[in-house]
Amino acid sequence: MTIDLPQPIAAYVAADNADDADAIAACFAADAVVRDEGHVHEGRQAIVAWKAAAKRKYQYTSEPLTCITRDGKTVLTNRVTGNFPNSPIDLTFVFTIADGKITQLKIGA
Repeated sequence: MTIDLPQPIAAYVAADNADDADAIAACFAADAVVRDEGHVHEGRQAIVAWKAAAKRKYQYTSEPLTCITRDGKTVLTNRVTGNFPNSPIDLTFVFTIADGKITQLKIGA
């Protein structure tokens, strides 16, 4: 299934699936914040390090299932498939976007 995603989110999903750290960094604002697995990652350098650590720990791909925008946030449901327990799993990615960049991302089940 193909769904329309806002440009920075589409770029993030493509870069993540391609394991392209530079392209992932380009999706985020310089002072962006990511919250995932109980940790907070602030700034592009920390976000790239977080993503690199996740890719070392798990090999995975993600497939967007649904995407809605409400209250200034874009909520993406992604099916994540990889070498981890309970794969595949549907995760919720809550994005805040400003000036064409991701400023906040919160990932949860």
